[in-house]
Amino acid sequence: MTDNGGMDTRRLRLLVELSRLGSMRAVADEMHVTTSTVSQQLGVLAREAGATLIEPDGRRVRLTPAGQRLARHAVTILAAVEAARLDLDPDAEPAGALRVAGFATAVRRSLLPVAATLAATHPRVRLLIHEHEPAEAFELLATDAMDLALTYDYNLAPAAFAPGLDAVPLWETPWGLAVPRDDPATDFAGFADHDWIVNSRNTADEDVVRTMASLAGCTPRIVHRADSLDLVQDMIVAGLGVGLLPLRTATLPGVRLIELTGVDVRLRCYAVTRHGRAAWPPLALVLRLLAGG
Repeated sequence: MTDNGGMDTRRLRLLVELSRLGSMRAVADEMHVTTSTVSQQLGVLAREAGATLIEPDGRRVRLTPAGQRLARHAVTILAAVEAARLDLDPDAEPAGALRVAGFATAVRRSLLPVAATLAATHPRVRLLIHEHEPAEAFELLATDAMDLALTYDYNLAPAAFAPGLDAVPLWETPWGLAVPRDDPATDFAGFADHDWIVNSRNTADEDVVRTMASLAGCTPRIVHRADSLDLVQDMIVAGLGVGLLPLRTATLPGVRLIELTGVDVRLRCYAVTRHGRAAWPPLALVLRLLAGG
């Protein structure tokens, strides 16, 4: 689009970047222009749109409801323009800031190696990494606060992905029962009367524990909740209970990992995007790297 009878895509891009980054200074740095240029161009866009798009928020600014609506439209418009450009220039170099929400294990296992690869091969693509559990990541995707989410479920507690989301399986890993090293029991049923430790920010592993307990004919006593797997181990060493951990986890001297018999428990990792967004070059590149990792 041009200034003649429509909105300039460059100004729409400024609005989208402001919705993503939150400040005119950050937008100016991202777009390699001055802050005054950002302010001037957004003023022109407001006149073109016939609506107030930004308002003061302390020493910063924020989008008005009209600005938020236009930013959502702008994402679609810019994606269509970019798709058309790429159709004519398939060798275009990916560039931009990619916002990723992921759980800690996936960040360590998948995202940090990708970040290192990007630094060496595509320095114009920057990852903005946020640690979040799946429910939090899905909410951020829904509000367009993130471009990519690395989430998980378990084969015994499968996730239901909302309409409008595309999920690509990445990897899976077996989980076992983490118990005090000196406890003589050797299977799940042997710990039926123990206190249990589950995740404080997600219910998936609790669902797995309850499913396995049901199969064993007992009801688990859920007592403690902790987000950090390291903290779970510390709590087990302290004698506070038992819990589930990845079988390939390095354990503390006082922790023993038991491979579960009769049922296979696996954590499954996914790369999740909003429908229609995966063609954006930086996102497409990162998805390829994740899938190949």
